[in-house]
Amino acid sequence: MVHFAPPVNSFAPRRTLPHPGILSAMTSPIALIGVGEMGSVFSHALLRSGRTVVPILRSTPIDAVARRLPDPEMALVTVGEDDLGPVLDRLPAAWRSRVGLIQNELLPRDWSAAGVSEPTVAVVWFEKKPHRPLKVIVPTPVAGPGAALLAEALSSIDIPVEEISDDRLTDALVAKNLYILTTNIAGLRTSGTVSDLWRLHRPLAIGVAAEILEIQEWLVGAPIDRDRAVEGMVLAFEGDPEHGTTGRSAPHRLERALRTARAAGIDTPILNEIGREAGLTV
Repeated sequence: MVHFAPPVNSFAPRRTLPHPGILSAMTSPIALIGVGEMGSVFSHALLRSGRTVVPILRSTPIDAVARRLPDPEMALVTVGEDDLGPVLDRLPAAWRSRVGLIQNELLPRDWSAAGVSEPTVAVVWFEKKPHRPLKVIVPTPVAGPGAALLAEALSSIDIPVEEISDDRLTDALVAKNLYILTTNIAGLRTSGTVSDLWRLHRPLAIGVAAEILEIQEWLVGAPIDRDRAVEGMVLAFEGDPEHGTTGRSAPHRLERALRTARAAGIDTPILNEIGREAGLTV
C-alpha cells in the first residue's frame, strides 16, 4: 500500500492578491524528506511563505512519490547526518538537481559521493528540541540555487538568514562543524556551557579545535581558513553562551573523528586522551 502523504497548503482566502512567493509556489510543491524536529521547523517556514509541502516519512515509498511529483521545486532532506547517505542514495534521479540539505557535520564530499552536484545548503544555527521553543544562536547562512527560497521561508518565521555565495559555503560549513565537534568533544571532559568552556578551559578548547581543523582540512581536500573558522565558533559562543557543550551524540562524534584521523594519518593526542577517558576503543 502506498503511503503518500497529501500536500499541505497554507492558502487562505484573501481580499488582495497573494504574495509573489505564493504565486510562484503554485506550480511545484516541495518534497520534505524527514519530519522530525528540524523538518517541522522547515515545514512550518515553507508553509508560512506560501509553499506547498509534501512530507515523506520513513515508511513512504519515495519512488511512488516521485511518480506523482516528478518535478518538485526542491527536495529538502531534513534527516540526521547518520541517515543522509542512505537517503541520498535512494533519491530519484530527477530530484538530484534540486536537493536541499541542512545536516550537521556536512561537507561537499557528502553530497558529491551521492552524485549531487549543486545542492542548496542551509548551515543551520538554530536549535529545536522536543517540547522546547526554537532557539536562534546566530544567523543561518544559505547558499545554492534555492537559497532565496529558504531565506524567504525562514525569514517568514523570524529566523535570521544570510544568503552567501557558493564560494563561501565550505568555510561556513567548517565553522559550524568546528563549533559542534569542539564543544561536544571538549565537553566530554568539562561538561558545563560553551561560555564555561571558553572562559575556564580555553587551552583545551583551542587544542581540540586545532585537531578538528586538521581533520576538516583533510576531509575538504584543500586548505581552509582556520582563523575564520575559529572566529565563527567564538561568535556562536557569544550568541548563546548558556548552550550546553555536550549531549548524547558526543561520544559518537568523537569516535567518528578518531576513525577519520586514523584513516588520514593525522596525529590527535588530545582527542585520543579524551577518547580513552570516555572509554572509546577506536
